[in-house]
Amino acid sequence: MAKYLSIIDSSYRATIEEQDDTAVWFTHAMKNGGADVSILLRGDAVNYAVSGQDAKGLRFGARTVKGPDMVRDIQAVIDKKISLYAVADDLAERGIPASRLIPGVEQVQRSAIARLIETHDRVLSW
Repeated sequence: MAKYLSIIDSSYRATIEEQDDTAVWFTHAMKNGGADVSILLRGDAVNYAVSGQDAKGLRFGARTVKGPDMVRDIQAVIDKKISLYAVADDLAERGIPASRLIPGVEQVQRSAIARLIETHDRVLSW
């Protein structure tokens, strides 16, 4: 069976219409279908790994738009035993310390991304 790596570097894409990040949802669905999958968060998407975040708050007049609950979604990924990596260099560039990460997120250095890719058969880039 092929091993897949979903690399997510764009955050909060399509989260207004779908309420969930499409790439996280799709990777979770692949796992539910029996695939061997992992996720690598890089760039702005490393923000998904921050514990206690709240991306809600978008309003149009008096109407509140339900925002994504990324802590719930990322925790569900971890609970499903999907390996979840975040690029340590990208976390540092955004001032996110390891103490703020959701437990279960594994940090990798930017220089180790190629080695991580080599351990997978197929790569999805979001």
